[in-house]
Amino acid sequence: MTKLLITRTLPDRVLTEARARFDVECRASQKPMTEGEARAALVLYDAVLPTLGDQFTRAVFAEFETSRCRILANFGVGYNHIDVEAARACGVTVTNTPGAVTDATADIALTLMLMSTRRAAEGERLVRSGEWAGWQPTQMLGLHLSGKTVGIVGMGRIGQAIAQRCHFGFGMRVLYFSRSEKQLAFPAERVEVLTDLAAQVDLLVIAVPGGAETRHLINGKVLRAMRRHAHLINIARGDVVDESALTTTLEKGRIGGAGLDVYEHEPLVPEALRALDNVTLLPHLGTAALEVREAMGLMALDNLSAFFRGEAPPNAV
Repeated sequence: MTKLLITRTLPDRVLTEARARFDVECRASQKPMTEGEARAALVLYDAVLPTLGDQFTRAVFAEFETSRCRILANFGVGYNHIDVEAARACGVTVTNTPGAVTDATADIALTLMLMSTRRAAEGERLVRSGEWAGWQPTQMLGLHLSGKTVGIVGMGRIGQAIAQRCHFGFGMRVLYFSRSEKQLAFPAERVEVLTDLAAQVDLLVIAVPGGAETRHLINGKVLRAMRRHAHLINIARGDVVDESALTTTLEKGRIGGAGLDVYEHEPLVPEALRALDNVTLLPHLGTAALEVREAMGLMALDNLSAFFRGEAPPNAV
C-alpha cells in the first residue's frame, strides 16, 4: 500500500479518507518542515502531502537523482515553498488545490478591507480596554468603502473573486495590474504600470502568487505612489510586500492604513508593526473555514489517487 506522509494535522474527515486510501503517517509537529525533514521524507515515503512553509527547496532535491517519493500533493494553492523545477528534475510531481480556496480567500480580503478602512480592530481594542467614553460624532472616523476605487494586483482566480465582490457588492470602480488583459464579467480597467495603479486607487489589494518573481513587488516606490488616505491589503504571500518599508510608511502616516493576513517572516511579526494602530493583523485566516479546509484536503487526496492510478493528477503545477 502506498506510504503517505501528511506533514500537519488536517480535519478529521480528510484524515479518515486518507487512511482509507493510503498507508498514512501523520507528522506530530505543527511547525513547517525543515530541509532535513524534507530530505528524509523523500527517502521514507512514496508520497508527501505538505503545506505552507514545508521546505522542499532546490538544496533538498540536489542530494537525489531520483527519490522514493514520487509526488508532493500540496495542501494549498500557493506552492512557493516547493522548488517545482528541481522536483521535476528529480522525478517528483507537484500538485496543489486551486479553486477550493478562491472564495474563502476573497472573503478575507473583503474582511480586511472593511476592518482597515473602518478601523474595526482599533475600535475593538478600545472597547476591550474599558476606556470607551461612548458614541460621539467625530470618533474614529474612517474611510467609507462604497463607491471607491480598488486596485487589484494579480487578476487570477482570487483577484477576480475580490474584484467581483468589490464591483457588485460595493459599487466600486475596479482597476488591476496583471501580465495580460482579462476578459471579465464586470467592468475593470487594466493599468500597465504598478506605480500608476497605486497612485489612482483608494485600496490596493495584493493577490499575486509568491515566489522570486513577486518578492518585494510592493516596495517603497509603490508605497510612496499611494494616496495618503489609501489602504494596502495583502492576502497573497508575506514577502510580496517589503515589510520594513511598509512599517516605515505606516509609522509616518503616509497611507491611511493596511490589512495583513500574511507576513514576510511568518509567523514572526515585528514588534514595530504590532505596535501600530493603523494596521489590522490577522493570523493567516485566508482559508480557515472547516468546509474549505476539508475541500482542500480531499482535492489533495484526489490528486494523489489519480497519480497512483497512473492518471494525470487534476491539479498538477
